[in-house]
Amino acid sequence: MNALAGTTRNFKRAAQLLCLDAKLEKSLLIDAIQGDQGGHDNARGPMKGGIRYHPEVDPDEVNALAQLMTWKTAVANIPYGGAKGGIGCDPADLTVSELERLTRVFTQKIHDLIGVQTDVPAPDMGTNAQTMAWMLDEYSKFHGYSAAVVTGKPIDLGGSLGRDAATGRGMLFATEALLNEHGKSISGQRFVIQVHISYTYRNVHFRPPIEWDSGMLVPGQHSLSAKWVCGKIVAASDITGAIKNKNGLDIASLLEHVKENRGVKGFSAADAIDPNSILVEDCDVLIPAALGGVINKENASGIKAKYIIKAANHPTDPEADEILKKKGAVILLDIYANSGGVTVCYFEWVQDAKEMCRTHNCDLRMGAFTLRVSRVARATLLRGWEA
Repeated sequence: MNALAGTTRNFKRAAQLLCLDAKLEKSLLIDAIQGDQGGHDNARGPMKGGIRYHPEVDPDEVNALAQLMTWKTAVANIPYGGAKGGIGCDPADLTVSELERLTRVFTQKIHDLIGVQTDVPAPDMGTNAQTMAWMLDEYSKFHGYSAAVVTGKPIDLGGSLGRDAATGRGMLFATEALLNEHGKSISGQRFVIQVHISYTYRNVHFRPPIEWDSGMLVPGQHSLSAKWVCGKIVAASDITGAIKNKNGLDIASLLEHVKENRGVKGFSAADAIDPNSILVEDCDVLIPAALGGVINKENASGIKAKYIIKAANHPTDPEADEILKKKGAVILLDIYANSGGVTVCYFEWVQDAKEMCRTHNCDLRMGAFTLRVSRVARATLLRGWEA
C-alpha cells in the first residue's frame, strides 16, 4: 500500500467515526487527492505526456513515465520531449461530476506548467477525450482558447480521427515488422494479451492503454483486424478476469460479450483461468498491455513466449529483462511498440496549430509566435497596463 492509499484509508475510517455526511466525505476526499505533473526534457520540442488517473500514481511513477516519453518521442522521431501527469485516485469511485471537478482543479494547479509550446497533455489510463475537453476548457479560462494545448480531444473540439485506436494499431504494425525480421508473420502465431481495462465508470467510457476495439482484436472493423484473425489469440485478460481457449478465442463473440458485460469474465466459449497466470500461458507472442512492472524476477522464468511486445509502459523490471534475455526471448521495447498514440497526438497538435496559422494568415513559426504574443497582449490588457 502506497502513502496515498494509506492516507485515504485513514481518512475514511475517521469519516466513519465522525459520521460525516457522504457528500461532505467525498468532497473532502477529492480536495485531499494528490496530483502530479512532471517534465523531463524539452531539447527536441514541447514536452508531451499522458494524464493518468490511477490509485498507484505518485511522483516517482510520474517522473519515470516522463523520462520514458522523452525516449519514445525520440525513437518515433517526433519533435517532442517527455512529460507526464496524473492523479492518485480510482475513477471508479467518482461520479462524472466529481471527475470533472477533479480535472478542473488539477488543471487550475498546472495551467502555468502546460502550454502549446511547453507541455501538451494527452489521455492515459483512467482518462479519455472527455477529460481532455475539461482540461482544454479550464486552461482556456486562464489563457484564452487554445485547441492545441491538449491532444486526444473529442473530434468536435479539434481531435484527430483514429486517436483512440492509434496505440493498438501502432503495436500491430510494430509486431508485424518484428516477426517479419525473424522470417515469420502474424499468421500462425499464438498470442496472449494482458490488458487493464475498467470498461465503464459511472457511464463514462475511459480509454485504456490498449483497447479491445483498437484494431488489435476486432474482426471486420477495418483492414488491420484481419491480420489478427490469421493468428490465434489463445488467452486474454482484463480487469474483470482472464480466459483461455487453446484453439483460439472467437473474437467476434468475445467482443459482443465484452460489450454486454463490460469485461471478459463469464465468456462461455473459453475457460476461466487465474489472472495471475496469464503471463506464463503457453504462446508464441506475449503482449503485456496493462500496468508497469507486471513481469518481474518472480514470474519471468515461467514465461514461455518467444516474442514479448511491450505494449504497456515499462511492463518488465530490470531483473526480469535479464532473465528473459538469458532465456532467448526477443523483446520489443515499449518506447517503440506503443508509440502509435503519441504519433497521432502529434498529428492532432500540428493540425490545431495550423488552424491558428490559417486564422492569422501566417506560417507555422509565426503562428506559434502569434499565439504567444496574443496571450501576452491579453494579459497586459486584463491587468490594466495598456498605455
